[in-house]
Amino acid sequence: MIEGGMTASRAPNRFDALRLVFAGVVSVYHLVALAELDGNGHIERALALGAELSIQGFFIISGALVYGSYTASRGVRDYAEKRVRRLYPAYATVVITCAVLGLFAGTTLPEFGRYLGANLLFANFLAPELPPLFQDHRFSAVNGALWTIKVEAMFYLFVPVIAWVLTCLRGRLRWLALFALYFFGEAWRAALPASDLPYAAQIARQLPGQLAFFAAGIALRLAAESFGPQKLTRIAAPGIALFAISFVPGFEPLRAAGLAATVTVLAFAGRPQDPAARFGDLSYGLYLVHFPIIQGVIAIGLFAVSTALGVAISAALSLAASLALWHGVEKRTLRRSSHYRRAETTQQTAEESRHGLRDDYP
Repeated sequence: MIEGGMTASRAPNRFDALRLVFAGVVSVYHLVALAELDGNGHIERALALGAELSIQGFFIISGALVYGSYTASRGVRDYAEKRVRRLYPAYATVVITCAVLGLFAGTTLPEFGRYLGANLLFANFLAPELPPLFQDHRFSAVNGALWTIKVEAMFYLFVPVIAWVLTCLRGRLRWLALFALYFFGEAWRAALPASDLPYAAQIARQLPGQLAFFAAGIALRLAAESFGPQKLTRIAAPGIALFAISFVPGFEPLRAAGLAATVTVLAFAGRPQDPAARFGDLSYGLYLVHFPIIQGVIAIGLFAVSTALGVAISAALSLAASLALWHGVEKRTLRRSSHYRRAETTQQTAEESRHGLRDDYP
């Protein structure tokens, strides 16, 4: 229980808005990088850092809400159904659509099958391209944002095990277990790139390397349930200080803890109101569609005509595709009890936001 007798699962928060902001930052970075608007200059590097932090923020929120999804489920089967409903239909729709467009661009059937098979199994790294599509671009990948979906899916698989371990432990032992997960993730990220293994740097950023952020999110959830979200906002100063220190060389392992504290403050400070889901959960759709849309706008030459035109069309198409994906696919495959299916108006959204750490998060 938390202050006022309200459980953590009913605490008002701004998680929807934060995820939409995170998706927007990633989209802007990819827009600048793919269209070569800054040529690896200061703006692009700053946006690259912002995109990295946004993805890490996604993982923290995911750790908090997906762990809650499991503990609120009737069992593993119920939990798995919710995860599949939320994650896979939209993901598969985007993958299949891109593959079919590749056929129209001249992709051979073997390349088509390879791309489709690998990506539908979350193995984007095995077939990121659809030649000849985008082969003359700065980056030739069809959808370079998909690598994080694989990390999310792998985390979903491990949540029941993590929850079982934490259920078996009490008091400080639970926090020690989370610290062990955190330490393992940071050790993986630090040690692997220094090894001689092939693709070590790429492997380092996969699930074990992101585990500290998920563990920090789970810790956020447990702390909210134990102490109350409003009390957690008192960590603002030390949390932001920890986040700042993590940018000092050698102190990077503090990033997940500092960022989790910062996310906590942003989510719960003051009187949280979160109308971001008024038109649905567009953050997931935006994350899935923006990369291939930007690539397509570049391919048809709109950026060559005018940078402003290319930016405007990319943004408009990404937003339109996100709305279409939500109303045409995502909303239809969610359970009727889903928070997002009921949050159709500002008034409803304000009412629904009381169900803060929901059990229907992707």
